[in-house]
Amino acid sequence: MLSIHHVAIICSDYARSRAFYRDVLGFRVIREVFRAERESWKCDLDAGNAQIELFSFPAPPPRPSRPEAQGLRHLAFNVDDLDAQVARLAAAGVACEPIRVDEYTGQRFTFFADPDGLPLELYEQIISQGA
Repeated sequence: MLSIHHVAIICSDYARSRAFYRDVLGFRVIREVFRAERESWKCDLDAGNAQIELFSFPAPPPRPSRPEAQGLRHLAFNVDDLDAQVARLAAAGVACEPIRVDEYTGQRFTFFADPDGLPLELYEQIISQGA
């Protein structure tokens, strides 16, 4: 294995999720196609060293998340200024949980949700200067 290539997300409202990931989170659209045979939109977003694929499908079932269900727990994004990102999300009407500190790494993080309630995390990765 070399790295993560992409994470795929099935949306209940494609336009709403596309706007959220593009306009609110700031991921650039790489390509977008409508697959008529599947009645499905697919949007590839640039997430740095990986991509996020957004999909629409007719009537997808909801994802159980509370209590936590087996499977992918959440998707985390590296940020270099957690406070600035939380403020940016708040200005866009996105609520974040209180900021916590990872007891093992000492790094700060918070959780929020996408339009379908998918748990997302901002993880402040501070790289120490010098060694």
